[in-house]
Amino acid sequence: MTWSSYGSYLVFVILVVLAPGPDTVVTLKNSFAGGFRGGLLAASGIAVGNLLQGTAVAFGLGAVIVRSQPVFHTVRWLGVAYLCYLGFQAFRAAWRGDYGSLDELGARSSGFRRFREGFLSNVTNPKVLALYLSVLPQFLDPVRSTPFDALLLAYTVAVLGALWLVLLLLFVNRVRGWLARRKVRRTLDAVTGTTLFGFGAALAAEG
Repeated sequence: MTWSSYGSYLVFVILVVLAPGPDTVVTLKNSFAGGFRGGLLAASGIAVGNLLQGTAVAFGLGAVIVRSQPVFHTVRWLGVAYLCYLGFQAFRAAWRGDYGSLDELGARSSGFRRFREGFLSNVTNPKVLALYLSVLPQFLDPVRSTPFDALLLAYTVAVLGALWLVLLLLFVNRVRGWLARRKVRRTLDAVTGTTLFGFGAALAAEG
């Protein structure tokens, strides 16, 4: 792999990272309920999930999972179910609209729960594996490249993705006063729930 090909890869990855997806929505969901810390914990879980899937692809396990239809479809349907579950949580919060008590519960929520939401939303999304498997080989030399070259490309996605989510959280934290308004929170939760259900439906339809 040359620096020129890595530069081209960086441009591609930046475009992919900036495109809104389940990772972005799950991070924002936890940020609305748990503040900057809640969003950061969810983003950390997503980053760990990205690193795990990238490592699996670099060492060949990702291809095994994708080619094994029962395993791949099991992961896909788990992803569908989990996105819909998170969407239901957001809808329930919007329906209740009792953000005083919800914020108190959010403040007491364990950091592991928020980390877990980010991690599970990422590792149960087979589109992440499919992205790695379809894109990485295009930037690797089949003769000279090593698993460490593949790791570099995969970890680049995880690092840039985490940086983008942190920047997004910093912006959300700046406008937190406006976001704390009850009407705005209910609207955001309703939009978040709709978006998560939409991602779940799209993932289900890809079978």
